[in-house]
Parts: sequence; C-alpha cells; structure tokens
Amino acid sequence: MSVMEAKSAEFKQILVEGDSSVRRIILNRPKQLNALSFQMVSSLLDIFLHAEKDDNLNLVILKGKGRAFCAGGDVATVVREINNGNAKFGADFFRTEFTLNYVMATYTMPQVSILDGIVMGGGAGASIHGNFRVATENTVFAMPETGIGLFPDVGATYFLPRLPGFFGEYVGLTGCRLDGADMLACGLATHFVPSERLPSLEAALGNVNSRNLALVSAIIDEYSELPNLKEMSAYSRLDIINDCFSRRTVEEILNALERKVTITTDYWISSTIQLLKKASPTSLKISLRSIREGRLLGIGQCLVREYRMVCHVMSGRLSKDLLEGCRAVLLDKDKNPKWEPSSLQLVNDEMVDSYFMKAVNNEDYKELDLPLRPDLPIYALAKL
Repeated sequence: MSVMEAKSAEFKQILVEGDSSVRRIILNRPKQLNALSFQMVSSLLDIFLHAEKDDNLNLVILKGKGRAFCAGGDVATVVREINNGNAKFGADFFRTEFTLNYVMATYTMPQVSILDGIVMGGGAGASIHGNFRVATENTVFAMPETGIGLFPDVGATYFLPRLPGFFGEYVGLTGCRLDGADMLACGLATHFVPSERLPSLEAALGNVNSRNLALVSAIIDEYSELPNLKEMSAYSRLDIINDCFSRRTVEEILNALERKVTITTDYWISSTIQLLKKASPTSLKISLRSIREGRLLGIGQCLVREYRMVCHVMSGRLSKDLLEGCRAVLLDKDKNPKWEPSSLQLVNDEMVDSYFMKAVNNEDYKELDLPLRPDLPIYALAKL
C-alpha cells in the first residue's frame, strides 16, 4: 500500500479486504471506538446486500480496528441533530441501522464477527444476529441504553429474551458489563478464542471454499477454548437473577434484590441495585415490557416495534430523558442526569403504553418498512 493509499484508508470508516471468496469488513473509527455513524450503517447495509448477491463469496468476516469491535451507534450525533431541529436525521439513522440488523439476521451467507474488545449497543446489533460471534479475553459487552434514556434496541428485544432464564432482562435493564466468558456461557458468543490465536484463525477462515456452516464452525472450533467464569461473573448468579428479574414489574425486581441484600454480603447484588437506580425510570419500564414482548415475536416484528419506540423517545413528547442522558453521559460527561419523571412510581402504565402505539404523528417519523427477505434461517441465533 502506498503512502497516499494508506492516508486514504485512514479516512474510510469502513474498510473492505479479502479475495473473491472471503470478504473482511473492518470498522475503521478506532478513535471513536468504532461507534457507528450514519455513513457507516449505510455503507454496511450496501456492502452486505451486494455481497449476498455475489455467488463467488462464501464467508463474511466483520471486525473492528483498535481496541473496540464497536462501542455502539453514534447517538451523540443524533442528539446534536435533534437539538438543532433536524429530527429527520435520527429517524433516518435508526431506520437504516435497524434495516441492517434485519438483513444480518436473515442473511443467507455465513458471518463471523470477531469481538476482540468493546461491544456495546449498536455493536451488538452488528454482530449478535450473525451465525458466529467470537469472543476473547478482551471482550467487554453491554447494552447500556437505560443509562442514557433509551432502551435496548437494534433487535435486542429479540435476542435478550432468548438468553437462559431471565438473564436477558438483567442485561437489558442494568446495562451491566459482561466479559467473553460470560458471553460464551449465556450464548451471546458462539466461541471463545484467545486473542493471540486470532491471526491464525483468520488465516484459516480465509481458505473457506463453501458456504457450509458446519465447515466454518469446525474451523473456529480448532482455535477455541472453554474459559472459566470469574468470581464476580454475572452468569454464575443466574439463580439469583432468575428469582429477582422474573418479577412482573421493575419495582418488584428492585424490591426482590433489596430483600436479598439484607441477608447476604454479595457485593454483586448491591452493585446491581445501584445500576438500576442510576438508570432512567422511564427507560427501565419500557425496556422491561419490550423485552418481555420480544419473547413471542420474530426479529422483524421486534425491529418494527423498536423503531416505533425510538421515534417516540426522539420526539421528546413523553419524556426528554434521551436528550438529558446523552448530555450527562456523552456530551457534558458530568454523569449526573436529571431524569423526568424522576422515579419509577411517577411512570404509570398509560405512559408506558404510549411508547408502544403507532409511530409519532410527524412526517419525519414513519413506520419502519423492512425489505422482503428469505425466511429466517434455522441457524440464526441457534445457540440463544
């Protein structure tokens, strides 16, 4: 690569490499932890759709440059545009991102996502829907949306309720961080490969000569291992999580946790309580309902409903918690959001219902119209 080509690559937010049979797609905003810009989700959608039509291609590998796979969608830019009166930008961003999530979930070619680093929010949407999710000792996973006044989206209300027991409710409500071992144990990751073996794994995957999923899985298996859960592992507390997060309401979940904290010295329980108390009360309530509804819906139905919800959130008609959460966490970074309503008791059922009604009565916010796709492959999310 020449100097000019190298400099040009630095400004490309998506890099595409590989020969005619295996395509490597690299998220290339390392300074921003590969947060997905509008340009990136649009490019990824085009790349995936075009690759699917290429009969010579057998495999797509998705990875990130730097210490993150992808730290999420670029919500800060969405909020800036909303504050500047450009609501359409946010609507277009999420419409494109959710369409990408749907295409990935219904893809007819094997996908391998290499999650060697931070995987949060939109980064989960750009990986968990694929066939193979490879975690490492560097992986840090989270769905932190309730902490910024949003809710788990990008199809999370499809994959979270399909985790064992009520682990999905725990992950979605608290925004807790999971490591690679936790991800493998609960099914968010399909494999765990030590980072030092990734170059060899990629080289082996580069020789894939068919779209046979069993072949791809067998290659990854050769480099995989079974990691031990850490002492503070969330998944090792699945019994407690099932007991508390199976409760009907957020208030009942908190009460169950607070009863347990009085009879145990487990720091994990008190930290879980604090995560819930720091989150937006509105976000917690709409998130719990959305995850519960997702248990009975297909991926397309979940994304259509999530888009409807995100339009209500962006409109600010019911609550301005997204604007306040992004201000406190992403923009001013004082980490002290002032939620309104300020408590769970002030968020009533009628308010929650409003987020699930049809799209906001605004020409900028329309219903999500997903493309016609093949039936959901039987292997999608097979381990969830």
